[in-house]
Amino acid sequence: MPARSDPKDQERSVRTLRVGEAVRHALSEILQRGEVHDEVLASHPISVTEVRMSPDLRHATAFVKPLLGRDEESVLKALRTNTAFLQSEVARRVNGKYAAKLKFIADESFDEGSHIDKLLRAPGVARDLGEG
Repeated sequence: MPARSDPKDQERSVRTLRVGEAVRHALSEILQRGEVHDEVLASHPISVTEVRMSPDLRHATAFVKPLLGRDEESVLKALRTNTAFLQSEVARRVNGKYAAKLKFIADESFDEGSHIDKLLRAPGVARDLGEG
């Protein structure tokens, strides 16, 4: 007999997605408006591609990518240096029960997509795909 999914699990999942998206929007807005007084962050447009929340909504992992991937390490360092300010601003805007602890990670999905695209365009693969 297949296992039943608990409606509370699904509700929690939807809630974590909704809160994660709210945190992503708040972070994007803060960074876009230049509200963090940091030279590195001011000089690099940054995309917040995704925010994953822990089930208890106390931890948020933000996946970020500077425009064109320029100076990724220095951007991550600047974000981590300004984490306390960003956490307080996000908490103020999202109005959750807890102020989520932010963690910033470089989003590698663009690099992976480019790598797969490059592999698919390789002459050997293109030849094999053309024969099918």
